Amino acid sequence: MEMSNVSVLANTTSNENVSFQSVDDTADSANSAMEVFPIVVPVIFVILMVVGVVGNGILIYTVFANKCMRNTPNVLIVSLSIGDMILLLMSAPFSSTYFSNNEYLFGEVVCRGNEYLQTLSVGVSVFTLTALSGDRFFAIVFPMSKHKGKPKLKIAITVASIWVLSALLAIPEAINMHIIEHINGNEYCVNNSEEFTKIFIMVKFMVLFVVPLLIIGFFYCMMAVILVTSSRRIPCETTTGSVVSRQQQRQMEARVKVAKVVLSFVFLFILCWLPRYVYLLWYHWNVEGEMNLSWMVLKVVAFCLMYIYSSINPYALYFLSSQFRRYYNKYLFRCCPKSYRPIQPESASAMLYNGTIRRGSTSMTLIKAHSEV
Repeated sequence: MEMSNVSVLANTTSNENVSFQSVDDTADSANSAMEVFPIVVPVIFVILMVVGVVGNGILIYTVFANKCMRNTPNVLIVSLSIGDMILLLMSAPFSSTYFSNNEYLFGEVVCRGNEYLQTLSVGVSVFTLTALSGDRFFAIVFPMSKHKGKPKLKIAITVASIWVLSALLAIPEAINMHIIEHINGNEYCVNNSEEFTKIFIMVKFMVLFVVPLLIIGFFYCMMAVILVTSSRRIPCETTTGSVVSRQQQRQMEARVKVAKVVLSFVFLFILCWLPRYVYLLWYHWNVEGEMNLSWMVLKVVAFCLMYIYSSINPYALYFLSSQFRRYYNKYLFRCCPKSYRPIQPESASAMLYNGTIRRGSTSMTLIKAHSEV
């Protein structure tokens, strides 16, 4: 295919992270847009790096610095944040430079490593979300199962499995990348095989998007059924006030609250990653498709959303979790003592760890509201 000032992305390679030139010589609007992207995108990346590193850094520090925050959901969220931090610190700078320089300047190792980290990060994200949904499922459907076995060992195995599986799935991405020198003298980081890339994109879409979301959907459907059924079984408070009833209601409310936090992470993942997969599938599988301005804009937006996702989770947690919000304010505004409220000891109904309390003959599992997430 003749180049005619068309981007290397659209006409000569299968790589998705190359620089931008005009999509069509005859389209002035496309030319103008392609001139703006190399300026705007790196600025967006810098902002995302700063915002994401601060947010994820405070989240990680909060959990490790406060023993009361070290429970299964929070440890999984820390694992998610570490994956996001790696992507922001070790991938975003190179991708940002690639957008603005119209060529790849960093050599074969970084070329392979950058693609590897992107796949590793999405793997850690989606598998962690699946694990979080599973944790909420068992907490609600089989609450007593959380107290069996060795919880620390279980969470260690879960986190290790997530990272190992994600690392293995990212290996083909790294193997398939290499550096080529184009006829214009510039070097580009591209795929070795278009056929392999087509298959691998479809595999990633299924393994790192469709299947995990189906599993998460199953967990949440089952949780919804159990919560609705349980709410009907909880007796209404009598005029004298039933302690058991009030605690059961608080338990149910706390469980729903934590499940909603996890579900919000899932929605953010879908919002930020679905456009990326739509573009990749269209680009690699619709060989007759024309790379017009609309698709190029989608490509840029989808690529930015990928990094936005790695930056936004801590702030979603900030708005959804009053407990994390207090810690966040404490560490972020340490120099301004009046900027945050002192963190008070948690009451029995708002503690962090899933514990079982027995009063008389009644066994009540208290989901410790929002320190769990």
